[in-house]
Amino acid sequence: MMSEEYVKVIGAGLAGCEAAWQIAKRGVKVHLYEMKPKKMSPAHHTEGFAELVCSNSLRSNQLNNAVGLLKEELRALGSLIMEAAYATEVPAGSALAVNRRQFSDYITEKIKSHPNITVFEEEITELDADTSEITVVASGPLTSEPLALAISRITGGDELHFFDAAAPIVDFSTVNTDIAFFASRYGKGEPTDYLNCPMTKEEYDAFYKALVGAEAAPLKAFDRELQEDLTVFEGCMPVEVMASRGYDTLRFGPMKPVGLPVPKTGEDAFATVQLRRENKEGTMYNIVGFQTHLTFGEQKRVFRMIPGLENAEFFRYGVMHRNTYINSPGFLTSTYSVRANNKLYFAGQMTGVEGYVESASSGLVAGINAAMQMLGKEPVVFPKETEIGALAHYVSEGGVSSAFQPMNANFGIIAPLGYKVKGGKRFRNEAYSERALEIIRRDFATI
Repeated sequence: MMSEEYVKVIGAGLAGCEAAWQIAKRGVKVHLYEMKPKKMSPAHHTEGFAELVCSNSLRSNQLNNAVGLLKEELRALGSLIMEAAYATEVPAGSALAVNRRQFSDYITEKIKSHPNITVFEEEITELDADTSEITVVASGPLTSEPLALAISRITGGDELHFFDAAAPIVDFSTVNTDIAFFASRYGKGEPTDYLNCPMTKEEYDAFYKALVGAEAAPLKAFDRELQEDLTVFEGCMPVEVMASRGYDTLRFGPMKPVGLPVPKTGEDAFATVQLRRENKEGTMYNIVGFQTHLTFGEQKRVFRMIPGLENAEFFRYGVMHRNTYINSPGFLTSTYSVRANNKLYFAGQMTGVEGYVESASSGLVAGINAAMQMLGKEPVVFPKETEIGALAHYVSEGGVSSAFQPMNANFGIIAPLGYKVKGGKRFRNEAYSERALEIIRRDFATI
């Protein structure tokens, strides 16, 4: 490999930063292109890399949960995103949540200080399907319009869209703790990780009526042409859309009251709204599962109907934005390279992986393989027995349905164990995790 050769990485989000890190740590030069701060997407607000725009939670840390397994696989492989997450962790019970700003700052500093990485504050607007330059496209679900059009041309115009939304963040000092109480569901984690706002049936009835009748914010200009064909990804559905599906939908979803007995009565409420700690200091809490596209005025009116939040002040209101992903099955391989040109890779949510950790996973796989290609080594294909590999194979092959949809980490896509495990689902899932981590540590720890 000649010293002036480099891998081009487009986008400094979770996937792009992970890809750049994996390439650079293997001694390969990286040119990382990021359009911020010269040009900002509608959902981003800071200049830092790997900005979290939806939730501050990276979800479960438990090995009987697929995303918990995915985290451990990434940690074993030296993931920068996982390193940053645990360095900036805030209490969240059995979940891994981070201080957003510290998380972004940590990654930004690591990337900018690495001697093999050169950062260019520049928007990439063109992409050559026949490029001879090893390139990782990790421009994210909010890819700028010129680059999105270039990608669409490469994929044959078969580009898909869905929307997702971010939840509001509340000033803790304005929460009425005579009503709201600290507790983690079923006593898991520290009690102060979550605030809980219990509702009686009468309070829920009034809240539900207000929520389903509230005014949604108009779509931004770049989204208006899709207004007639709005598709909401199930994993990040606006709370008002969820409520419109039926009276009890919220009570069996984000407002599930079980495992959270009200201290004054010792019994579960009719419905309960949970708020999760947003920072270590506990000055900010986000409303769990309340991603929304309501106008800011309606958010203030409706969410203040939640007992304990009657005088709440909001550090940030919820927002909704367009996400873009490509129809990856048959287009990408299980290394996230393009089948028609293995020097071109895609990574992140645009490939059809859904979630922060999943995006980092795709960046890790694409980055490792881009580096291997530059070094003249064989590609690294993770098997379906691992969660990293299961996601990569799902993206490249698709599921059982003809309609490709984004996918979170789950045990349903991982290769079967081939034997029965006694004790139920939890023990079976732990067996999946034990097998996967053994494979990662045995076969991939030294790549």
